[in-house]
Amino acid sequence: MPQYFKGLRTAIYRVTDIQKGKEWYAKAFGTEPYFDEPFYVGFEIGGYELGVQPVEGSDGHPGQGGVETLWGVDDIDEVYNHLLSLGATPHQPPMEVGGPLKVAVVKDLWGNLLGLIYNPLFNPKA
Repeated sequence: MPQYFKGLRTAIYRVTDIQKGKEWYAKAFGTEPYFDEPFYVGFEIGGYELGVQPVEGSDGHPGQGGVETLWGVDDIDEVYNHLLSLGATPHQPPMEVGGPLKVAVVKDLWGNLLGLIYNPLFNPKA
C-alpha cells in the first residue's frame, strides 16, 4: 500500500481582518510570517504551519468550527483522487494558491473536511 500522507502540516485560522490577524498571531507566537499575501499569511510554528486567512474568499468562518487542518502530500492530484475512490466527496478540487502551493479538500463519509496541501516551500524539519 502506498504511503500518501507525509504528516500534519497546517492549521488555518479564519479572521475578519487579515492585517489585524497577521499582527495578532505574530505577537502571540513571537514570530514573523514566512508567507505573507493578502489572501493568506503563513507562520512556521515548531515544525508546523499556522495559517491566517480572511473569511471573505473562503467558505469558512472565524471562531468555533473555523479551523481547517491540511495534511502534507507530494502529489495532491493523486491523493485527492485516491480519497474520492474511497467514497470521499469533493469539497474543493486541487488548486494553486500562490507560487507552487496547491490545496484541496474532500469530505469524508461522515462529512468531515479533510484538507491536503502540497507546499515545497515549507520545511517541517527546520
